[in-house]
Amino acid sequence: MFKRDKITVVGAGFVGATAAHWLASKELGDVVLVDIVEGVPQGKGLDLAQASPVEGFDSRVIGTNNYEDTRDSDIVIITAGIPRKPGMSRDDLLSTNAKIVKGVTEQIVKYSPNCYIIVVSNPLDAMVYVAKEISGFPKNRVMGMAGVLDSARMSLFISQALNVSVEDINAFVLGGHGDTMVPLPRYSTVGGIPITEIMDKDSIEKIVERTRNGGAEIVNYLKTGSAFFAPSSSAVSMAESILKDKKRILPCAAYLEGEYGFSDCYIGVPAILGGNGVERVVEVKLTEDEKKGLTKSYNSVKELVARVKEMGIV
Repeated sequence: MFKRDKITVVGAGFVGATAAHWLASKELGDVVLVDIVEGVPQGKGLDLAQASPVEGFDSRVIGTNNYEDTRDSDIVIITAGIPRKPGMSRDDLLSTNAKIVKGVTEQIVKYSPNCYIIVVSNPLDAMVYVAKEISGFPKNRVMGMAGVLDSARMSLFISQALNVSVEDINAFVLGGHGDTMVPLPRYSTVGGIPITEIMDKDSIEKIVERTRNGGAEIVNYLKTGSAFFAPSSSAVSMAESILKDKKRILPCAAYLEGEYGFSDCYIGVPAILGGNGVERVVEVKLTEDEKKGLTKSYNSVKELVARVKEMGIV
């Protein structure tokens, strides 16, 4: 008997609800939107389901407050968490979201012990680590969305600078999701041509800086919110590669065990995503400066993880 794929999205805020939208419109499977706030996932789920006759997608969509409705999910995308608020320290944000991700992961494991987990919650690299430790899942089944988003932002900025189609651009960003990310112009191409051969150094540096500040730029415009279209789309592209066994090479937060010289940590690297989740981390040669940048990013992530451990969350 044919079994439809089932995808759960945890968190019915802007990122979660928009992820549900992309998932349903692409007909990747039936979608469950779960949130602790009563009525919100149900309302957004029903609204999205009512668009199906108009848009012509056959994915079933429901909203719920009950994790039992997520039972036997194939993939779970975690977007739950709070944004940093005025007066809130980074440690406060880290502690609050780590506890949220811990609780969510416990529910996921209870009802979907064989699923793959994609974490979107911030601070991203530390939150993926929490999900892996709490779930006890093997490293190939727990990953974080960051590199796809950061690379997409860089691709757009290259497209705008050169006035060429985004379809012909492949940008490459490594490292943690934040100020220490490492955009790699040498490996970023337009129609297969490295941008270092067709753009001047100043133009490239502006793109690198804008990429690093991509999230902050949007927050500055919105004032009271953060990005949600591109982050949710990026998470869904990862889910699609797994569900369809596409084996795409996508930059994502993957657990390292010696790759790039790092261990016991999640950090953004190119990885093959297929039917078995993170099937392989792809290692590329780095210059000394690029290695220094990635090491700085790794150390920053390790500090966050150490604080999570000190809090007794994992």
